[in-house]
Amino acid sequence: MSNVSLVLNGRSVSAEVEDRTLLVHFIRENQGLTGTHVGCDTSQCGACVVHVDGKAVKSCSMLAVQASGSEVVTIEGLSDGADLHPVQAAFREHHGLQCGFCTPGMIMAATDMIRRHPEGLDEKTVRAELEGNICRCTGYHNIVKAILAASEAMAKGGKGAAKAA
Repeated sequence: MSNVSLVLNGRSVSAEVEDRTLLVHFIRENQGLTGTHVGCDTSQCGACVVHVDGKAVKSCSMLAVQASGSEVVTIEGLSDGADLHPVQAAFREHHGLQCGFCTPGMIMAATDMIRRHPEGLDEKTVRAELEGNICRCTGYHNIVKAILAASEAMAKGGKGAAKAA
């Protein structure tokens, strides 16, 4: 057993877990935050993407003990109360979802993508960078539209632009 202490969505948390506990299971089962999904258990689908120290990470490929001492942000930590993060708002506005299972991972990957490309994004870049996130329902068209709209809004200093960093 190991003690894991980290900052999760701005809140300090600590728990004793088995050494083999994956970060995704720590988040879901130990902390009760179920927005981060377990889709494939092989790091192929991207449904489990969270931010660890500001970078997108597939939480099914990281042990919880490896995240100890880090700052972790999940889909639940993006919004500011009732105010959606610009990427969340763009997914809603542009209907970047169908069943919604992949949506949290897509949004977390998108916020990281926008952070890494502050000059803006184009469709080719978005499609290439979404390669590690699988959606079984859509043709990705509305997901790409949502990410491009969020990128543009955030580049213009739209609400929540600082949260993407």
